[in-house]
Amino acid sequence: MNETQVIRIRYWAAARAAAGVAEEEVLVEGPVRLGDLVSEVLARHGDSRLRDVIAACSVLLGEQPVGSRDPDEVMVAPGTSVEFLPPFAGG
Repeated sequence: MNETQVIRIRYWAAARAAAGVAEEEVLVEGPVRLGDLVSEVLARHGDSRLRDVIAACSVLLGEQPVGSRDPDEVMVAPGTSVEFLPPFAGG
């Protein structure tokens, strides 16, 4: 698999527990919307609590926070890592 055709998804803390994996790869043919990527990830994990956890997560594309931007307007290029970080207690 060519690294430029892959988006690496990383889960932290409660997101990792809900997904059952620390990370996974999504094969893409080009840039995709973050909203579509999240839909793909949720479909892979079926009836898990991942949907609720991801809804509360901060999202990083590479090292850049997505913040409050609409996931359907954020493009993710192949070769990018997407990290789901749940809120952490104490800070």
